[in-house]
Amino acid sequence: MNSKADYWFIPKHRGYGATPANWKGWVATLVFLGLVFVVPFVLVASQQDPGSAPNGWAIAVWALIVAALVAGFIWLARAKTDGEWGWR
Repeated sequence: MNSKADYWFIPKHRGYGATPANWKGWVATLVFLGLVFVVPFVLVASQQDPGSAPNGWAIAVWALIVAALVAGFIWLARAKTDGEWGWR
């Protein structure tokens, strides 16, 4: 059982989901957002022909990475939320 200090998020007062409750929740959110914005630049930089449009594989890889990041962040937020998620 998690103690109160182990919760990083609290359920939203209105709507669905959670919001950061302490510095750990904010760091997790900022790291998630940073990764979502940095991944496209890394994929474009890894292409062999600079200045060209992203290849189909780069777009597919980006989409899979973003989907995995979103799923992982949602899992983390639900696991570290003080209470249940629900529509309010």
